[in-house]
Amino acid sequence: MSQLQLFETPPEVSIGRSENYRKAVFDLMKDGQWRTKYAIQQKLGGDSSSAASRLRDFRMERWGGHTVNIRKVSAGVFQYQLILKK
Repeated sequence: MSQLQLFETPPEVSIGRSENYRKAVFDLMKDGQWRTKYAIQQKLGGDSSSAASRLRDFRMERWGGHTVNIRKVSAGVFQYQLILKK
């Protein structure tokens, strides 16, 4: 086994992690509160880019077609709010 193979994540494991993280982000954000991606990361782990990506997923019909609002807090810092589709 090569060193590269030791660090590769099988696709089914990667997909499972992504789904679990998406669900965790949804469960946290469904209350409609404003949070930065850094606050989400601190609460759930992972990285801040993943948190923002999962939030954007929720806009797609596949993941509910919800509304994700964004507001600027300061230079380079944004807060996100998830509004559930009725």
